[in-house]
Amino acid sequence: MTSESLELARARYKTGKAAFENGKYREAVENLEKSSALLARNSRFAGEVEIWLATAYEAAGRTEDAIALCERLKRHPYPETSKEAKRLQYILQAPKLKRPEEWMTKIPDFTDVPDNDSKIRLSVAPKKSSGQRKKPEPELVDLTQVNTKDNRFITIALVAIALTVFSLVWFSI
Repeated sequence: MTSESLELARARYKTGKAAFENGKYREAVENLEKSSALLARNSRFAGEVEIWLATAYEAAGRTEDAIALCERLKRHPYPETSKEAKRLQYILQAPKLKRPEEWMTKIPDFTDVPDNDSKIRLSVAPKKSSGQRKKPEPELVDLTQVNTKDNRFITIALVAIALTVFSLVWFSI
């Protein structure tokens, strides 16, 4: 394998991984398959690429391909890859659980509502203002009207905290 094909494989891998993370699973599968084809099957990097490929297969709805790839990767020479393949295959073959209807939120379909498009455009369109908005000025407070008399709350709170700390120290001895 040449360094040029390795660099191309790394570039395809990064592109496929980014596509996967952005929810573009079909694009991720294409890039990861091309990256995998450029690599030696028994290398550590090829194992990492193919684990991502198996995950992308599952996300793209190709569960059988993902399981078959995991089955092959379980015999990979690097223990991390084979261990991850076993874990992934276990997850992929787990029975699918049914969710009760009361757990599901039903979203109404408004596509058949007449004149729906114009309402959506109106609600999304930003409002234009004729003049510039002024920032509200902070309200000034007359300090002669504020009660600044000490009500001893701080003193009582500090005494209570000191007594609590003293009693915790006293009883812990």
